Amino acid sequence: MRSPGRPDPSRVVQRQFWRLIATGVTTAEASLAVGVSWPVGSRWFRHAGGMPPISLAEPTGRYLSFEEREEIAILRAQDKGVREIARAVGRDPGTISRELRRNAATRSGKQEYRATVAQWKAQQAAKRPKAAKLAGNGRLREYVQERLAGSVRRPDGTIVTGPETKAWKGLNKPHRQDRRWATAWSPEQISRRLHVDFPDDERMRISHEAIYQALFIEGRGALKRELVTCLRTGRALRTPRARSQNKPQGHVTADVVLSERPAEAGDRAVPDTGKVT
Repeated sequence: MRSPGRPDPSRVVQRQFWRLIATGVTTAEASLAVGVSWPVGSRWFRHAGGMPPISLAEPTGRYLSFEEREEIAILRAQDKGVREIARAVGRDPGTISRELRRNAATRSGKQEYRATVAQWKAQQAAKRPKAAKLAGNGRLREYVQERLAGSVRRPDGTIVTGPETKAWKGLNKPHRQDRRWATAWSPEQISRRLHVDFPDDERMRISHEAIYQALFIEGRGALKRELVTCLRTGRALRTPRARSQNKPQGHVTADVVLSERPAEAGDRAVPDTGKVT
């Protein structure tokens, strides 16, 4: 296994970051709150397309936490035995023995247990790369891409548009028919239509969320990246719902509303400059 170099922030930190993003705070604010630099937080957000790439649910107690690994490292540095460490941490001696054997640092030529390196190795081992459904099913991928691009045509050559959508209410924008998504299907429409076109083929099923992930999350590579321009928003990043609902605060407060000014202000012939003569 290659050397981790400088270990990445733990999953705990990343989980806290994405939970804050879901509340509507900015990337910079979330980064500051979890103790990482804003360029790191911005990179997390951009590479994941604004979508949490990991589960936000707390891991079960089956696996050692980073705090437990820190305690194991301290006790190991004090030359404590496996059984003594197991009693102190509250784990089975076999668990501690495997942890010290599998996740110890070996860069110096000898095994030395360090919490950060052990956490990195455990996270690498826990990864079970699973091919995206669209990447492994060419028929399904072609079906989705054709409808996202709005390139499905009838025998007579006319374009098959998606189900009827809400009327376009945008202001100062190109006409709806001039936009790329005028003939494109939304991921929700595609997901629902699969049940109609392939009622007996369970392999031709995919959720709209999986389609969004294939478009937004960097590295999935299942769908052509340029298809994001066919989405209703045309964005390559998902905006958290809580953030999109935040309304900017106005600059006019109750202290400067004209209707609330005192009556004597309306009788002034000369503006009051505030200077004392």
